[in-house]
Amino acid sequence: MTIIRTIEDLEDIYRAAPTLASTVKEIDYLTSDYKRLIAASPFAVLATVGPEGLDCSPRGDSSGFVRVIDDRTVVMPDRRGNNRIDSLRNIVRDPRVALLFLIPGAGTTFRINGRAVISTDPDLLNSFSVEGRTPRSAIIVSVKAAYFQCARAIVRSRLWEPAAQIDPAALPTPGKILDSLSKSAIDANSYDAEWPVRAKETLW
Repeated sequence: MTIIRTIEDLEDIYRAAPTLASTVKEIDYLTSDYKRLIAASPFAVLATVGPEGLDCSPRGDSSGFVRVIDDRTVVMPDRRGNNRIDSLRNIVRDPRVALLFLIPGAGTTFRINGRAVISTDPDLLNSFSVEGRTPRSAIIVSVKAAYFQCARAIVRSRLWEPAAQIDPAALPTPGKILDSLSKSAIDANSYDAEWPVRAKETLW
């Protein structure tokens, strides 16, 4: 196996300079077009870094759940999850974050790199209430870099094509995975059977 160990060696195999289109799109604020991409997205991946390493967390809600505050600031609610709070722990110790937005049916994805803080401001949290339930915190991101990503990865993966969808029955269920990892301390059948009701009751 040949390993690239220097920047010079890396650049030697990627000799072509980035095109104008791939560089001019990166700015440190949100244009009206970029705001429209954020508003259309119901799903984002949040990347954080901390002393234990990296974390990459899926975040989903209604389209536009990441709210644009101004040209350089966005905020997202921290909805209910597994209570590990890995992302939040990281942000408290290292504010660097990245967001990758997906838009169902669209090839274009959108990225933000920035620095984040965690807010518990009551008015802000109340503004994100759904079905009477308020998030315990919100993540405020100051934009340092913003740019869209071309559709190549989406096209190659056939992500939105119905014919490419995988039958969930062909995959191990969460219950089966947990049963195996816990040496049956968690029962697969019970976990999977109870999940729909548990998810409904704890969605917000």
